[in-house]
Formats: sequence, C-alpha cells, structure tokens
Amino acid sequence: MIVYFRLLKESFAFAISALTNNKLRTLLSLLGVTIGILSIIAVLAAVDSLDKKITKDLSSLDKNTIYLMRFSFGPSEIPKWKREQFPNVKYDEYTYLQGALTKTDEIAYQLFVKNESIKYESKLVSDVNITPASNELIDIQGLEFEKGRFYNASESNSGTAVIVLGSEIASGLFDELDPIGKNVRLYGQRFTVIGVLKKQGEGMFGDNDDTSAYIPVNFLRRLYGDNNDSMTPVILIKPNKGVDMDAYKAEVSQKLRNVRGLKAGEIDNFFINVMSGFTDLIDGIIGQMNFVGWIISGFSLLVGGFGIANIMFVSVKERTNLIGIQKSLGAKNRFILFQFLFEAVILSVIGGIIGLILVWLISIILTNLLDFEFVLSTSNIILGTSLAALIGLIAGILPAISASKLDPVEAIRTGM
Repeated sequence: MIVYFRLLKESFAFAISALTNNKLRTLLSLLGVTIGILSIIAVLAAVDSLDKKITKDLSSLDKNTIYLMRFSFGPSEIPKWKREQFPNVKYDEYTYLQGALTKTDEIAYQLFVKNESIKYESKLVSDVNITPASNELIDIQGLEFEKGRFYNASESNSGTAVIVLGSEIASGLFDELDPIGKNVRLYGQRFTVIGVLKKQGEGMFGDNDDTSAYIPVNFLRRLYGDNNDSMTPVILIKPNKGVDMDAYKAEVSQKLRNVRGLKAGEIDNFFINVMSGFTDLIDGIIGQMNFVGWIISGFSLLVGGFGIANIMFVSVKERTNLIGIQKSLGAKNRFILFQFLFEAVILSVIGGIIGLILVWLISIILTNLLDFEFVLSTSNIILGTSLAALIGLIAGILPAISASKLDPVEAIRTGM
C-alpha cells in the first residue's frame, strides 16, 4: 500500500511540474473545460434558482387550490372559438358553491382588472395592481400584515370603501406617516386604509403584493356591474387537506353544471384549474430547460475534452525522451500511466474550478443587479468538480496508455 501511495505522490509531482513548465499550453487547455463547466453549472444554477423562486412564490398557496373560470391555465383540446363563447363565472355561482360544496375549506370570489393609480393628497402612485376580492381571499393566499387588518365579511358583502395596501404603495403614498385610517382616492372614490401588508418582494410571474391593493369585490361590482368586459372573474376554491382531488373536481364540475343547466353530453363551459397542475407544468418546463442546457453545454465539454486529449498527445511526444529514460531506470508502466493521467485530470479539475468561480461571481452580480437570488448549490459545485475530473480522465486515458507502452530504447532514440 505504501508503494502505491508513493507512486501516486510522485506521479502527482510530475504532473504539476509539467503543467507549470508549460504555462501557455496549460492556459489554452484550461479554456475549453472552463467554458464547458461554466456553461453547464451556470444553466443548472439558473434553473435551480428559478425553481427555488417559483416554489417560494407558490408556497403561500395550497397546491390543491382551484381557479374556477372561463380560461384554462394550460393547453386545451377545446377549439379556441368555442372557448371564447364560455360565460364568465358569476357572483351568484360563488355564493351557491359556498353552500353546495362539501369538504371545502374556503371559497373566494375575485376579479382580474387593469392596473390603476391611487392618490393621497398631492401624492400619486401609478400602475397599482388592484385586487377586488371577497374577504375569504386572506385565508386562501395567506396574506401577512405589517399593520392593520383585512376587511371582514360584513365589509366585503356590503362593498364598503376600505382598502388594504402593499408595503411599496403605502410607502409611496405616506412615507413615514401611519396609513391606517387615512383616505385615498381610487376609481374616483374615497377609500379608507385599514391595513398594510408585509413586504414580500416580486414574484416569479410578475405578481407582487408590495405593489398591490385589495378592495372588497362588491364595491367594484356595485360601481361597474357584472358585465364589464375589462374585468375577468374567478372563483378560488381551497379544499380540505387530504381530500381526493379527482372526486372533489368532479363534485365542483357537477354542481356548476347543475346551476348552468348543462345537459348530459354537453361539455363543461368552464375550466377547473388546479395549482398542482400548474406547478407540474412548470416542473416540466424546468426539466426541459435542464435537458437543453445539458445538450448545449455538453458540446462545450466535448470540445474541452478534445483539447485536453490533443495537448496530452503533444505532451507525450515532447517528453518521449524523458519517458525512455524513466523506463530505463526502472519506472513501471503504471507509473508512466498515472503520471500522464494525473496531469490530464489535474488540468481538467483546475479548469472546472475556474469555471465554478466564474459562476459564483456571476451569481453574486446577478443577485445584486436583478433582485433575484441566484443560487450556486453545494450539489452543483460537487457535480461541476466531478464532471471536470471525469472529462480529464476520459481525455487523458489514451495519451497515458500510449505513453506507458513506449519501448524505452525506441523512446530514447526518438527523443535524441
């Protein structure tokens, strides 16, 4: 065992010496592996960061939350012209489902509307994401408050002119003042601020509670009615934990079909969008991004591997005389083999480490510039180092074997 450790130590020393004596050649050889590892780990880190961000953004929502509406989250087999004829869900359907559905935690009614401006005295904040919704939304989305509260069932049902502000909106309108109890103007009407949400940061899909404002949905229904084309209603349904989702969706479908008077054989004129299906779709996209990233980066690694193999063959040719002398002095074939194999692996690993350092630097820069947490995980670091070592091993095996099989006499003669 001691003999093998000595062999490894001497082979390692020879490899380091060869690399330091040919700095330019070593640098050129490093580039291919560095770019390859940089490409793969950068793609994997970006996808991991994206996945982490999406998971965080969706963590407040139960994966079984249902979005009942006329549109589908994903592709549909129903022709577009037919989907465009589907009616919007109605407030009356929401109230009916509240009493008709079993095994249900919460049901809320929400409108998707265009962004608006909110004014307080001389200050104006534009492009505010207005969310008109019933009071149950707080339990479905898990909203957290910095101060104040959400509107209650009485205020929601009567359409009281109260408003809950995101942290950025509150800061833009009131600076250091306490917003609670202050009056702001929205839709040409006066609203009383009753709550301010905790700062959350921008979500992956452009959603941002910090730049949002929540008002009772019945206020907007009373102001504009239910047949306004600029508003898209949705019924949010949160089933009890552990419920059989297939059976639950079938119950939702049957209840709404009964209300709408759909006959047997007629297709549903609504879509039951489940958040888990949406997350599965996102997972599929992330998987495809990973796959494409591996293919593209694989070509870079292949080029890097060829570069190392080429340099190693050149190295064997340059040191043919030295190999012959080593063999004539009693060096075994495996010593020569390990010597060149270690050189290739060390060369490749150094290139991989440089690539990882570059990814780390890029991650820091992007995190600071984009307000997006770009994560270089330990698993990706281990993967990058292992890949680099593997590429070096594969690229160096043939040159190392050819060096170990050289005849000492012919090698000395060739090198003279």
